[in-house]
Amino acid sequence: MDFLNVPFRTKGKRSFGITSIADFGTPLGQLEQYLHDYHQYIDIAKIGIGSAYVTPNLKEKINLYKKYSVIPYCGGTLFEKCYVQDKVDEYCESLKELGIEWIEISNGTVDIPLKKRLSLIKKCKSYFNVIAEVGSKDQDNEMPLTEWENEINLLLAAGCKYVITEGRDSGTAGIYNRSGKVNMDLINQISTNIDVTKLIFEAPTPKQQMFFINQFGANVNLGNVKLQDVLVLEAQRHGLRSETFFMGETTCNLPL
Repeated sequence: MDFLNVPFRTKGKRSFGITSIADFGTPLGQLEQYLHDYHQYIDIAKIGIGSAYVTPNLKEKINLYKKYSVIPYCGGTLFEKCYVQDKVDEYCESLKELGIEWIEISNGTVDIPLKKRLSLIKKCKSYFNVIAEVGSKDQDNEMPLTEWENEINLLLAAGCKYVITEGRDSGTAGIYNRSGKVNMDLINQISTNIDVTKLIFEAPTPKQQMFFINQFGANVNLGNVKLQDVLVLEAQRHGLRSETFFMGETTCNLPL
């Protein structure tokens, strides 16, 4: 169908309006069925936590994502495990062998000094597209608002393609409180002086996704999306759900 006035959506190999899914062990057969039907709505696939290390069919899964033009990468927890064990070089070599071209450098579980992360980003960007993550998975470890903004700007300046705002797969940490409610002061702070098209907001629940769509428009970057929610999310982006119904034909709060 193509006759309604709906919000403009970026298409193809887009630089914003990104949907990044979280893969926590989707079987290959099921994954291919989803990708066959909905790959045009998926841009990036994170192989969640450190699960890539124990995925028996990892190479096949990576190739399947690539077949459907979806960018695969490994969750930041695996990078942090390698960092703690001083195995980052080995990790990078494994990614190259697997044909993975993106790497996440995070500190959600381990407190890696910002200076060290910036150094690693500058080193890794020669071989990979780098994604960084800001915020802790620890609900009791709250960063000051100005620190979020400063860190994001430094990570982007160091060469990151995108910076992810931590939300966990549960949507109860980082940019959210324990009940999953968005920290509005934080969102207002980081969206005032930062290019929002360079941020990926982790939003694992439809309610959180709808918040960011209404806040920033149809082409906001969203991460930690469940594979089974991809089609519903795209409907939300097009104003085809009650909560996003009145966005209008051309509503888009991000640059086109």
